Amino acid sequence: MRALTFDGSQPALEARRPEPRPAPGEALIRTLRAGVSRTDVAICHGLLGFEGILGHEFVGRVEAIGGEDAAGLAGKRVVGSIGVFCRRCEMCQAGLSQHCRERTLMGMHGRDGCFADLFTLPAANLVAVPDTVDDDHAVFAEPLAAALQAARQLTIEGRPYITVLGDGPLGLLMVQVMVKLNATVRLVGRIPGKLAICEKWGIKHRHVDEVGRRADQDIVVDCTGAANGLELAMSMVRPRGKIVLKTLLAPECNGTVGAPRIDLTPIILNEINVLGSHRGPLNEAVSVLARNEIDVVSLISRRVGLDELPSMLESGLPEELVKVLVSF
Repeated sequence: MRALTFDGSQPALEARRPEPRPAPGEALIRTLRAGVSRTDVAICHGLLGFEGILGHEFVGRVEAIGGEDAAGLAGKRVVGSIGVFCRRCEMCQAGLSQHCRERTLMGMHGRDGCFADLFTLPAANLVAVPDTVDDDHAVFAEPLAAALQAARQLTIEGRPYITVLGDGPLGLLMVQVMVKLNATVRLVGRIPGKLAICEKWGIKHRHVDEVGRRADQDIVVDCTGAANGLELAMSMVRPRGKIVLKTLLAPECNGTVGAPRIDLTPIILNEINVLGSHRGPLNEAVSVLARNEIDVVSLISRRVGLDELPSMLESGLPEELVKVLVSF
């Protein structure tokens, strides 16, 4: 089978990689559509130290189940949570399996991802996709779940002012989720074409160079993955307001010699509440997509084949692209 691998130095397409075999309780999944995340690009430039098959956003069809198919998933289209948990540690036993001490993350940490014709994932991680949700919509379930998680972590009181930083796929999903809350919401970004999508939706938006730093926002959600995103959030949020961090910092912000330092003094002086937010409820994301509550089609910028990915991941995604989909 074909698989896009990363060996710690560069991504490459393997044309004859052995097909994986599902262990008991695992599903063998044939990839139908995959999404390219900027996290995939960052991994190819040093983030997380991962080696193996890349990719974590997918919709696929279950080819086989290792052992008993208790959930009746064989033959069904599915999306899946990327975290695989031990179910034994104190975190899992306490109902906090997302923070499992032994967890692996497909395409990121300790487990091969979905940029392959076939891959495996525990059946317990999978959610069946209704026939009414096509592949182009279903492939957004994982990033949409991440956006929904941020909303779940917030307590909305009164009618707060919320700013979402970052005009990438997560930011554009996030702002759609946030406008459904009882809040005044805007997106701050840099790319005119991406801001124009908000214009189509009727959602407030500003270019980052035009936005004030008046410390008047109740909540700032940082989806930039950059050090200056956190700095901008600290300058915009009011005292005792909230900053939600949604993306991993780029490699240059994670301890690299000579990397820019982030002054966290405003968090202390202004008593800012900083929330980390990671993965979210996949079932809910599929339900939201089935109800057509979120526009994902407007986020699709390009479709490519698996053979086009190595050069794209190595060179980086052009800024004007929102979401690149891989067809199998």
